[in-house]
Order: sequence, then structure tokens, then C-alpha cells
Amino acid sequence: MNTAYLILGGNIGNRQQNLQEAIQLISKKAGVITKTSDIFTTSAWGNTDQPDFLNQALCIQTPLTAIDLLETLISIEQLLGRVRDHQKWTERVIDIDILFYNTDIINTTDLKIPHPYLQERMFVLVPMAQLAPMLVHPALQKNIQTLLLECTDKLEVIKLQTTNG
Repeated sequence: MNTAYLILGGNIGNRQQNLQEAIQLISKKAGVITKTSDIFTTSAWGNTDQPDFLNQALCIQTPLTAIDLLETLISIEQLLGRVRDHQKWTERVIDIDILFYNTDIINTTDLKIPHPYLQERMFVLVPMAQLAPMLVHPALQKNIQTLLLECTDKLEVIKLQTTNG
């Protein structure tokens, strides 16, 4: 089994329901969810002229390879109505990104793990700090708590709901 950390987010439609449906599909198609962070609300990052996002981090145990996990997550996004275009940081029903996959460093055209921007985004680091504050970023050799303290992102990350994960 492989350990993967994911970040889920969305800012269109019923955001909480979209997160719940994504979690159910991840559980059915990708692996066993072992931990979930609280749900947080954050202003949009990058392209700020859009609705606020809800975000949640997950830890899963998966039998899938990293590329198979990516393909499964993309199919889940599509099932939930995600339409991918070539613009970055746009509104979306759901977005599911792989943050970490074991301690692997993967750098291909289709997949980059650890996620290349995670250390720059409070909306990723805050929920990850709930799940695994001492998890070491295999490329930067710093734990999540340190990355959170060093992050220069000023967007406020507000706890919306506590989960029982």
C-alpha cells in the first residue's frame, strides 16, 4: 500500500456537497481514507476575482501507482462535473491534487510530486498541518509545520467545519 496526501477544493455549486461526493468516490475508487482535515474556506488564490473556495486535505492508503491515482482522481473530477481548460486558477466544481505520494519525487510532464506549489499556499499547508505537521517534504527537507511558518501567502484560511477523520 502507498500513502498519498490529497488536497480537495472547489468554489462552484454546493461546495460542501461536492467535497463529500469527491471523498465518497475517492474511497470507492482510489483507496482507504485514513485521515481528513477540517474544511476551510479561503479566498481564491492567483485569480482572485471569483468565489471563495472550500478546501480539505486527505490522507489515503492506495494500491494504485502515482500515475494511476492521478488518472483516477481526474476521472472523479470529471464525474462531478469538472471541465478542464488551459487556464490556471479558474472557478471549478472540484479540484483534487496529489500533494505527496509516499516519499517519492516525481517530475514528469503529467505529474509532479510533491505538488510544486504546496509550500506557497496557506490553503494547502493549514489543512496539511492538521493531518501531518511533522511530514517532511522530500525535496525541500522541511516538515509541514516549518513550511507553514515560512509561508509568505497572506490569504486567510478559516476553519468552516470540524470533521471526525
